[in-house]
Amino acid sequence: MEETPTTIKVLLADDQALLRSAFKVLVDSEPDMEVVGEASDGAQAYALARQTRADVVLMDIRMPGTDGLAATRMIGADPELGAVRVVMLTTFEVDEYVVQSLRAGASGFLGKGAEPEELLNAIRVAAAGEALLSPAATKGLIASFLAQGGGADPAAPASAHAERLAALTGREREVLVHVAAGLSNDGIAGRLEVSPLTVKTHVNRAMAKLGARDRAQLVVIAYESGLVRPRGE
Repeated sequence: MEETPTTIKVLLADDQALLRSAFKVLVDSEPDMEVVGEASDGAQAYALARQTRADVVLMDIRMPGTDGLAATRMIGADPELGAVRVVMLTTFEVDEYVVQSLRAGASGFLGKGAEPEELLNAIRVAAAGEALLSPAATKGLIASFLAQGGGADPAAPASAHAERLAALTGREREVLVHVAAGLSNDGIAGRLEVSPLTVKTHVNRAMAKLGARDRAQLVVIAYESGLVRPRGE
């Protein structure tokens, strides 16, 4: 008997009904994904994430009441929702809440003006457990760090991250620097002259040692710890 392909369960969270409808039509037109719920605010998004066990939540950052940032924190803090991936939707790719959303546990972010194929690809990438952090998004993240004086998180001082970095091997630190630069596993493999699988192993070990949910949070830690400094400082 032929095995049925796994369908990606998508939850839409946006206060604009028209936008949700457009996303729903797009997502439901794909054979490998379906919309399992729609939320108009963050509180409803969190409740539906628990109810539907969605694989991916497309979360608007700015919503009335409980916003997307707060909802992402709630999802990230819920041990029962550890497998849920959040992709933040922003009006502009460089958003003042980008760094905060990644710290909160988002797997990446996407501009609302993205092409349909970009949106569908983002869902698949997030569902696969990878971080959605394009080169353009990485530049935006670095710009945010610069604007915030380096992006230091008061709740997690650089010294704390530096101590955690001590657990990494030299090669894992080297890979982390390249991840922070926005390089893919293939790109890093080319730079270090190793296989992409080897790079993936180093990335996974670094995430485990640093307690990072995904690749996006590795970038945050790399900057907060001082391992990587934004150019122009």
